[in-house]
Amino acid sequence: MTVTDVRNDPQSLTMTLLSEFDAGIERVWEMWSDPRRLERWWGPPTYPATFVDHDLTPGGSVSYFMTGPEGDRSHGWWRVLSVDPPHGLAFEDGFADDRGVLNADMPAMTIRVAIDEIEGTGVTAMRIETTFPSIDAMEQLLEMGMAEGMTAAIGQIDDLLRAQVNS
Repeated sequence: MTVTDVRNDPQSLTMTLLSEFDAGIERVWEMWSDPRRLERWWGPPTYPATFVDHDLTPGGSVSYFMTGPEGDRSHGWWRVLSVDPPHGLAFEDGFADDRGVLNADMPAMTIRVAIDEIEGTGVTAMRIETTFPSIDAMEQLLEMGMAEGMTAAIGQIDDLLRAQVNS
């Protein structure tokens, strides 16, 4: 099932990805709450993530890097705004240098994740809404392939959930 829709709304400065998984809400939540599971999908398949810090509490911070096929690294950070296990979380997401210092040349965005079990189906829906600080920032990140990258990243969750059941 995975990603069922991607909507870009320049009026509200948002990109929304909708996805569905054949798994209960707790198992989908673990894809965010367990850094070892998160790093298995938080990057496109050719840019796997490594989470260095993972404090998923309000006010907490998360730092990570993604390693490209040539060994190049892209660093990122989150500032956790809210957490409501297993129903979702919100965080600021941005780029960093190799020391973890905010990259002021790149825009930060706010990401809100909502996870809801579709009653009586065994399916869990996940909505990831990214809010950009400006239309220029939105256009810049979308031109960099953010929608395609997130779609490919989320597309890895189904296999992880299946492997969890079979292990």
